[in-house]
Amino acid sequence: MKLSSFLISLLCSLTVLACVTEYKSETVSIAPALVVEGQVTDQPGPYTVRLTRTADYTIQSVNLLETGATVTIADDKGNREVLTELSPGGVYQTRAGGMQGVVGRSYTLTIQTKAGLRYESTAEVLPGVSPISKIYSEYVSTPRVNQLGIKQGWNVYIDTQDPDTLGNYYRWNWAHYETLQACKKTFNATKKLYDGISCCTPCWQIDRCHNCIDISSDVDINGQAISRQYIMQVPYTSNTRYYLAVQQQGLSRGAYQFWKSVKQLVSNTGGLFDAAPSSVAGNIRCVSDASQPVYGYFGAVGLSEQIIYVDRSAGQGSPDADYPTDFPYPSNPPCIACQNSLYQTPVAPRGWRN
Repeated sequence: MKLSSFLISLLCSLTVLACVTEYKSETVSIAPALVVEGQVTDQPGPYTVRLTRTADYTIQSVNLLETGATVTIADDKGNREVLTELSPGGVYQTRAGGMQGVVGRSYTLTIQTKAGLRYESTAEVLPGVSPISKIYSEYVSTPRVNQLGIKQGWNVYIDTQDPDTLGNYYRWNWAHYETLQACKKTFNATKKLYDGISCCTPCWQIDRCHNCIDISSDVDINGQAISRQYIMQVPYTSNTRYYLAVQQQGLSRGAYQFWKSVKQLVSNTGGLFDAAPSSVAGNIRCVSDASQPVYGYFGAVGLSEQIIYVDRSAGQGSPDADYPTDFPYPSNPPCIACQNSLYQTPVAPRGWRN
């Protein structure tokens, strides 16, 4: 789940649980608030900071992009970099070959909005993290619920070793990259396919883990091996190899507590004995106006990343494929430029093999 989407739901829940009253069909309003998502790591960038602002909560609402801000990352040695805003806006990124985090140094984020508000994060010391010692996949199949056939996939796991020192905090994340033939496509209901417009240059689609918060600490396993840590299940949507980049992140104690609180609230089922939702404390505040609410966390993260190509040729029967894409000729425009964004990139991912 995206942090911004979670916060909208959380704030709505707070309004609903505040009292019991007669239902009225009207818009729930919440005070506009900045939502910040971003981090710096000890691996080469670019690093990304995403800024949105909460809007009125309706079934159609989305967070508003916070555009035109000046976003700066600085360390305790005087190094700093002003991030560039990507199109269509709200996403800010360091340059390739720019600032790189260093274990043991502390980092702060500064935001100056177009409206003149200034936000700062508390300093975060970048911790180290153990390397991923092994990454592997296992084929699994289960009967489909109320359907014929089986659901197939490949569970991906990693092994690692926790250091002897107590106080290590982990988060696991992943990203899948896949080549894009169509940089724009529209579903054709009559033909049951997509009408696509090709990319002008090589382009990769990025699918990220947005709805999982996989965290752990070494409070009970200090110095021991961490084996078969589940990462995700690769779907059987093709017989081709599946490219997956897996990250093991070393978090600060503050970042771990933040994500633990978010996970607990997301996991609540709304039962009678569930804890009522409450604000999740981040590490960012508005220094120019203390009354301005702000949500999110800017972290400094130790990172170990490994790539795996999952072989899906052993899948049984036909893959659960999407509708095909047709490229009618000629098209206008003849091709679409590949965007550099959170979900698309013209830069080949690390270790990519055709």
